[in-house]
Amino acid sequence: MPHDHSDHPHSLLPPDPALRIKALETLLTRKGLVDPAALDAIIDTYETKIGPQNGAHVVARAWSDPAFKAALLEDATAVVRALGYYGRQGEHMVVVENTEDVHNMVVCTLCSCYPWPLLGIPPGWYKSDAYRARAVRAPRAVLAEFGVTLPRETAVRVWDSTAEVRYLVLPQRPDGTEGLDETALKGLVTRDSMIGTALARRPDGAAAP
Repeated sequence: MPHDHSDHPHSLLPPDPALRIKALETLLTRKGLVDPAALDAIIDTYETKIGPQNGAHVVARAWSDPAFKAALLEDATAVVRALGYYGRQGEHMVVVENTEDVHNMVVCTLCSCYPWPLLGIPPGWYKSDAYRARAVRAPRAVLAEFGVTLPRETAVRVWDSTAEVRYLVLPQRPDGTEGLDETALKGLVTRDSMIGTALARRPDGAAAP
């Protein structure tokens, strides 16, 4: 006889992923395996305290303050820690600066090491086998697939994040932003520009050329 799956617990869960998560949370809470307050605290941490907005703050500050930028490039771990951005996956930070001559991009060839306190949870493509392999072998081709075409004379440097060292890219400040304050500059910084697979936005909302 064919096996009847209708009584399997998973068959009782709704098809929508968000609803499935809520149903699992309710089930685990009723069984006393999960504390709802702890879940709320975790969600709040990743929504408001950990994420690309932290990295954008660091970049905007570096664009605005030459002394801060110099200190950041000298000892990023100490500088970002002083701003309150530290913790698991945020140790041993190194910031690398994009210039007219060099474009930096970050990959983790072994797994998915990533500066969580500054960028949040890594995107799916960052953890994919394709990105991890091709970013090293054909970085210009990968950048082109992300919509970034660099001048031939601009070198591409790929940095391999590990459990010992995690990298953050300091993107080039877009032209035409000289009169913007730190808050406005922060809005031009994207997660991908701090990985190196994108450029910072221009004030008009387009990606910088």
